[in-house]
Amino acid sequence: MPRILTLANQKGGVGKTTTAINLATALAAIGERVLIIDVDPQGNASTGLGISRAGREISSYDLLVGESDVAGAAVMTDVPNVAIVPSTMDLLGVELAIAASSDRAFRLRDALRGMDGFLVAGKPVTYVLIDCPPSLNLLTINALVAADAVLVPLQCEFFALEGLSQLLQTIEHIRSTLNPRLSIQGVVMTMFDKRNNLSEQVLTDVRSEMGDLVYDTVIPRNVRLSEAPSYGKPALLYDLKCAGSQAYLRLATEVIRRERRLQAA
Repeated sequence: MPRILTLANQKGGVGKTTTAINLATALAAIGERVLIIDVDPQGNASTGLGISRAGREISSYDLLVGESDVAGAAVMTDVPNVAIVPSTMDLLGVELAIAASSDRAFRLRDALRGMDGFLVAGKPVTYVLIDCPPSLNLLTINALVAADAVLVPLQCEFFALEGLSQLLQTIEHIRSTLNPRLSIQGVVMTMFDKRNNLSEQVLTDVRSEMGDLVYDTVIPRNVRLSEAPSYGKPALLYDLKCAGSQAYLRLATEVIRRERRLQAA
């Protein structure tokens, strides 16, 4: 089985989707084969990887309601070694569709367990990244139950720590009731502005609160990161040399290093 990392934060606008797209691309650039599962009804990860609305005939909704498997729902992107199960607005109705099912929190986990025959570039997937909506709803719970670990993007802004405590409580609840193997892979600080004293202060506060869970890599506020999705590309394909792209390459290396330490332990 691949390692499954869920990118979660109930706050919107923290760089969750930007991180999912560019971390996947960076992991692929250093030899990994990556599948993104887009479970955000807004579908920004799908759009940011160039998947048109018309090209989403089968989506993560079909995966969750049991009408498709991973192989049937996934589409290859223009990024070598990266595939995605796209999202559609149908996900807004998924809670009603599966609410009465006793396995409603395990739908995504079970779908990913059935992906043995799914190949990217002729080989098995090594990483699955799940992009969550900005809320702690049934979609996010499915993503946490399916995951080996959680990667938390956190914006360098005043209220950063406020929402983090609620997310950590949710992760602990999922671990104690539904997914005992769930851990926190790390917290990545996003939208860091070195010209802004507040960014430095928030970074210091989060490091003092979370310790080694905070990645050394910090994602800067970067125009190229913001522009790239409008071209249906990750920043690493849009402008490899920009500060944002280089930061995500460093983050990918750090993620893999942490994964190897976990496996060694």
